[in-house]
Amino acid sequence: MELSYGDVKAAAARIEGLVRPVTVAPAEDLGPAGSAPFAAWFALEYLQHTGTFKARGAQNFLQAHREAGDLPAAGVTIASGGNAGLACAWAARRQGVPATVFLPATAPPVKVERLRGYGAQVRLVGTEYAQALEASQEFAAAGGALLSAAYDHPLIAAGAGTVAEEIHALLPALDTIVVAVGGGGLFSGVATAAGHYGVRTIAVEPANCRALHAGLAAGAPVDVEVNSIAADSLGARRTTALAIAAARRYRAESVLVTDDEIIAARRQLWSDRRIVVEHGAATALAALTSGRYRPAPGERVCVVLCGANTDPSVW
Repeated sequence: MELSYGDVKAAAARIEGLVRPVTVAPAEDLGPAGSAPFAAWFALEYLQHTGTFKARGAQNFLQAHREAGDLPAAGVTIASGGNAGLACAWAARRQGVPATVFLPATAPPVKVERLRGYGAQVRLVGTEYAQALEASQEFAAAGGALLSAAYDHPLIAAGAGTVAEEIHALLPALDTIVVAVGGGGLFSGVATAAGHYGVRTIAVEPANCRALHAGLAAGAPVDVEVNSIAADSLGARRTTALAIAAARRYRAESVLVTDDEIIAARRQLWSDRRIVVEHGAATALAALTSGRYRPAPGERVCVVLCGANTDPSVW
């Protein structure tokens, strides 16, 4: 199965007026010392409802089911490291249905507190996303709730891809979009929308959460180690088939960065620009600040800062 540009366009029409349009801001001096000059922007998607791009996919998913007449009174359930759960709870509240969110017990307290603030029922299960996912599946089967997905669903990925559609409208001469990758929902949507316009996508992962990188090497989704400071949002054990298909079709480049490089990028955002994002969002920027990805002279690059559900006192 492949995501199509038509899927992203349909999502854009479906969620218009229900999410915040992305803001882009000029950036400068993003590369390491001695690198060739290039033009750069930040896509400030952390300003989105719930603090991440996930609101787009969640709203598209529930709105599509509402339009199809199959959004149950039992509501929706989801397993999440935190951000997808927040988005699902927010979208469910807007749709007037209950949300039950399953999280690993290791989820950051700031995300648990916000979930409860959105009115969600929170269930803490196990220590990894896979365990929370199994519990959510059992809950849906037992009670009739609609099972949503953190990233592995065409409606979720298409909704996420609408951010690239908006970026292109604001920066039509863009060459490259740089985006962090966890399970691959955001990447799939962004690569599909960007590829439609001839814009390439750089997929950035922590070295110890390399689900897409490993999947591309193997030719199919495979299980990987999950051990990174960014694992709370990029800690998927395996990527999606949609992500692998999008990477191949649009010839995306896969880049790995270390935890130290992620931490340095996050600190640089704060010290230079007073921007606070979570480690997962800083992962995309780390590709540039570390020199793991070096744009060509004059290349026009946009880095998606995709989320800010973090405790700013923790560095």
